[in-house]
Parts: sequence; structure tokens; C-alpha cells
Amino acid sequence: MTILYWIIFGLIAGSIANFLTPSTQGGIVGSIILGIIGAVVGGYIGERFFSVGVTGFNVMSFIVAVSGSLLVIVIGRLLMRA
Repeated sequence: MTILYWIIFGLIAGSIANFLTPSTQGGIVGSIILGIIGAVVGGYIGERFFSVGVTGFNVMSFIVAVSGSLLVIVIGRLLMRA
């Protein structure tokens, strides 16, 4: 069930991250996909190192998912430029 939360938060976080850091490369769909991946990454990093993760629909889970999504989107865009 936790993976499902990460995916749902990733959809939302990817949309927010695309709004915060708009780009012409990949479009909204690419950002949403990176957002889903980022939410999973953020959930993993949060659980592994900070003992917080995506545990349901709450504020901390949302922060973890958005942070992971922003991280993956920024790294993805840096790699696309190179």
C-alpha cells in the first residue's frame, strides 16, 4: 500500500514541481513521471535516513514526496543538459 501512496503523491508532486521549475523539455508528462520516481526515491531516503516516509495522506508524507520529486526532476534536467 505504501508504494501506491508514493505513486499518488508522485503524480501530485510532479505536477507541483513542474509548476515550480517549468521546462520545455519533457513537458508535464515527463515531469509527472519523474515526480512518481522522485516520490519513491524521497520515501526511500526519508525512511532510510530520517525515519520518515510516505505513510499515508498527511503533511509529512507530502513533504517527503515533493522533496524527492524536486530532487529527481532537478537531477534529470541537469543530466539532459549535459
